[in-house]
Amino acid sequence: MATCHRHNPTNLAAVVLDNHRSSTSLCSSFSRSSFRRKLIHSLRCGGGCSDKPKHKPLPDDDDDSRSDSTKKNGPGSEKLSELLRLSEDDEDEVKKKTAALDELKNVVKGLQCDDVLWGAKQVRRLTKEDPVARTTLALLGAIPTLVGMLDSRGNDLDFQISALYALLNLGIANPENKAAIVKAGAVHKMLNLIESSDQLLDRSVAEAIVANFLGLSALDVNKPIIGSSGAIPFLVKMLKDGDSSSGSQAKQDTLRALYNLSISPSNISPLLETDVVQFFVSSLGDMEVSERILLILSNVVSTLEGRKAVSSIPNVFPILIDALSWNDSPGCQEIASYILMVMAHKSYVDRQAMIEAGVVSALLELTLIGSNLAQKRASRLLECLRVDKGKQVSENCVGGSGGTLSAPLCGASPSFADPHLQECPDEDDMMSEEKKAVKHLVQQSLQNNMRRIVKRANLPQDFVPSDHLKSLTSSSTSKSLPF
Repeated sequence: MATCHRHNPTNLAAVVLDNHRSSTSLCSSFSRSSFRRKLIHSLRCGGGCSDKPKHKPLPDDDDDSRSDSTKKNGPGSEKLSELLRLSEDDEDEVKKKTAALDELKNVVKGLQCDDVLWGAKQVRRLTKEDPVARTTLALLGAIPTLVGMLDSRGNDLDFQISALYALLNLGIANPENKAAIVKAGAVHKMLNLIESSDQLLDRSVAEAIVANFLGLSALDVNKPIIGSSGAIPFLVKMLKDGDSSSGSQAKQDTLRALYNLSISPSNISPLLETDVVQFFVSSLGDMEVSERILLILSNVVSTLEGRKAVSSIPNVFPILIDALSWNDSPGCQEIASYILMVMAHKSYVDRQAMIEAGVVSALLELTLIGSNLAQKRASRLLECLRVDKGKQVSENCVGGSGGTLSAPLCGASPSFADPHLQECPDEDDMMSEEKKAVKHLVQQSLQNNMRRIVKRANLPQDFVPSDHLKSLTSSSTSKSLPF
């Protein structure tokens, strides 16, 4: 007999409630562990991984991952942005260079075609301050075309001036272009332009030619070529017949071009064939051009024929000696002393002419108040002149008797001296004027030195008595000078 089990309603409700509680607890446990696992997985992947590739993260999760990624990759992003900006700048720079190159190509194309005058003006404009354009245009073949323009349009002044100044700008600070311009025959074409002119050469064209000679002569290899081509007579003519204003640009350019050419010894003879040396000596005294003229003369006296030409000019030594007293122009003093020093060391006749012109007193003054370089040169020249003067006194004391007595024996006592030697003039009498000048200069130098010492010591200016200085300098002689 089967046993019939009756369910108590109260017990059934309790079972259902227990099952619901266990199910709720199991679901809660599963969801927590799953969330923890997903969170750990996300942290290991850096927030960018997911079990399901197509899963879209929640808005909050997306914001957090973006902020973490930005913090982590911030420096790298800045570097990447900087590289991108640099690449953009490089692209802009390349575009600019490409555009500039295309412009230069168009200019050269204009030079080689019908629009030649426009091309020359563009070359002049582009090469005025751009060294890269000078090199590029020369490589593109602009120089031969511009040189050819110098003799292709007759008396078209605008055509000639544009070509001349275009060549001038191409050679600025560019030795390669200067050599290429001369090699292309520009010097001879410029001279042909001068000679072929039926009337007086236009002043603007002549000044443009002078400016080109100045620029081209700065290169050493061009100096002999320009000097032997006949450019020197043209420059001398421009110097003498040009603007009377000593400070004019054309006159200064001409003097500088002649100076550049005089550096080469091979150009001294063409200079001497003109009367420019005489013109230079007569122009000394004009302070705007005197220093440049003295520089040219210093190159001229470097050769034997140059020294002969300079010494043959009347009153050349008094004029040069006068330049030693130009205290407001130390450069002129230094160059003038150099010219006299070179000529004195090479020629006994020139030394005698300098002594007769009164160079000793001027040199003594220069050794005291001149610049350091002028003092050294004056001392060397005085040493040379003193040796000659000692020889001259010795010969005068001998009186032609053939003896070898020295100058100090002129002052010997009458009982031991030769009768002829007693008639020899005293050296002190011969040098009385010079000794007076020396004493005056030494006294002036001592006074200046004492004033400087007193000033350094912050003492009263009347601290040094003048009578005491006179007593100190009254016994001074030329032996105290820095010969």
